[in-house]
Amino acid sequence: MFAALSERFSKVLRDLRGLSKITEPSLEPVLAEVRQALMAADVHFRVARDFTERVKAACLGQAVTESVTPAQMAVKVIHDELAKLLGGEARALAARRPLRILLVGLHGSGKTTTAAKLARHLRAKEGVAKPFLVGADIHRPAAIDQLETLAAQEGVGFLSDRASRDAAALAGAALARALAEGADAVIVDTAGRLQADADLMAEVVRIREAVRPDEVFLVADAALGQQAVDVAARFHAATPLTGLILTKLDGDARGGAALSIREVTGVPIRYLGTGEKPGDFETFQPGRMAGRILGMGDVVSLVEKAQATVDQREAERLAEKMRKGDFDLEDFLSQMRQMRSMGPLGDIMKMLPGMGGMQVGAREEGMLRRTEAILTSMTRRERRKPDLLNASRRSRIARGSGTQVADVNAMLKQFGQMRDVMRMMRGGKGKELMRRMGGMGGGGGFRPPGMFR
Repeated sequence: MFAALSERFSKVLRDLRGLSKITEPSLEPVLAEVRQALMAADVHFRVARDFTERVKAACLGQAVTESVTPAQMAVKVIHDELAKLLGGEARALAARRPLRILLVGLHGSGKTTTAAKLARHLRAKEGVAKPFLVGADIHRPAAIDQLETLAAQEGVGFLSDRASRDAAALAGAALARALAEGADAVIVDTAGRLQADADLMAEVVRIREAVRPDEVFLVADAALGQQAVDVAARFHAATPLTGLILTKLDGDARGGAALSIREVTGVPIRYLGTGEKPGDFETFQPGRMAGRILGMGDVVSLVEKAQATVDQREAERLAEKMRKGDFDLEDFLSQMRQMRSMGPLGDIMKMLPGMGGMQVGAREEGMLRRTEAILTSMTRRERRKPDLLNASRRSRIARGSGTQVADVNAMLKQFGQMRDVMRMMRGGKGKELMRRMGGMGGGGGFRPPGMFR
């Protein structure tokens, strides 16, 4: 979502590194670029103006220590101010149990899907053992059907009343039943409209009075941009919100809503919907998001994602084989599948420091799929003993994987280079290792197996 903004900030940071001294005249062009970057990302003009003023004041008021350059200090100021703009510290859920959560928002924002994702997240990450979903959208029976299906898929409780014409009474009765059945969290999904009209607001207020929620989350589509800020302000006026859940962050949204909502409404972003899969949902961490925007990566989130998706025992086995230099194509296939289980390669690269600007799109993802097709077209014996792969076997593998023999040869060559590097690392030949790594890929730098041209 923040690709364009990250690109503009990369230029800002490059300009900053050229400064030998922080003065008001030297800062002005840099801050002008920051302001333009924010405005281009659809950030509210007042938010952009106030942000740059705070950065300027902080930079000019900082005492630079000997161990930090003026440029490094300025980068830190921008990171810290960006984190504050996004909400400061991540806010924990209300401590009361059973926990009562009300979801509100416009039609099409993804409320119903988000309700199921939130239930899954609470059970997996927040220690909630028995979440219940309540379908209170009496205007759209399909929404109740969808929520019931999602609840069954996630194995969580579900309650609703398709015959009811009173959303507040339905929500109150369902809450009482859920609590009687031992629920320790109840998530109420409400109706939406194409716009925030008076009828919708009145219904939300009645449901809130019936449920008395601990948390009221507005579910907003990140693609709405500044409209999302206006929607948040209207809902917040009708029923005080405790947070926002931004959805569809995997789309082409410019990110202005995420950077403006907290400043304009005072309501913090609490969760992010990052994709279509049930697990594409995470707690919003302002500091980590600031790091991603500035191209500093988000290694903590990457580690958490790996812990949630990677088979630890298999990872340790592969690490040991790599350490010994005893890594075959069977191991490489396993490693590739584990990496792909973490999500799109582009998303992973953005979490690595300095790699946020790397363009990883359909071409690179296609290369990985092609490599996997080549590997799965081999027999297990061939993967374990790559030396068996003579010309006829390579021709058969190319036909089976829908690729060319040249593709098979390129992948095997780069795998061989990677295995040589592992063996050299084991032998401690540091200078030879660096020479070989620099020469891989025809002078173009090291390219992992599977990323062949």
